Amino acid sequence: MYRWGALRAAGCDLIRSEKRSGTTTAGREELRTALDFLRSGDVLMVTRIDRLARSIGDLQDIVRTVRARGASLRATEQPIDTSTAAGKCFLDMLGVFAEFETNLRRERQLEGIAEAKARGVYQGRKASIDPAKVKALKAEGMGASAIAKTLKIGRASVYRALEG
Repeated sequence: MYRWGALRAAGCDLIRSEKRSGTTTAGREELRTALDFLRSGDVLMVTRIDRLARSIGDLQDIVRTVRARGASLRATEQPIDTSTAAGKCFLDMLGVFAEFETNLRRERQLEGIAEAKARGVYQGRKASIDPAKVKALKAEGMGASAIAKTLKIGRASVYRALEG
């Protein structure tokens, strides 16, 4: 991976990577580990800010955590160094643009889906649960948990099928 080479060239000894999206910090265990590992004087080095966070709120939370630990944040491909005023300013600007880009992509995706639905092209994935089977088992006197276990589905799916 070219990113690992850039991080090694920047002097990084310990490199952590995860495949989760930067659109949220939820479920990003490697990020959490890296932040917990930071000590005073350390530098959290990333290749690009949008790899770290695509939400200005999440980015600011990460920067606050880094700062609270006495560390700083730098990027190999962008002139960001949170130990300087100019670096902090540029960081905020990049964070805003990353969030803007994510929002634009989401809007375009939703527009495309709506357009495809209007043309009858997009219909979503095929149903994996047969509501008739669920209702038949319910009519036989089975409870929601038993139906879920029999059909290997979640109880919430059983309730949705019974409502529909």
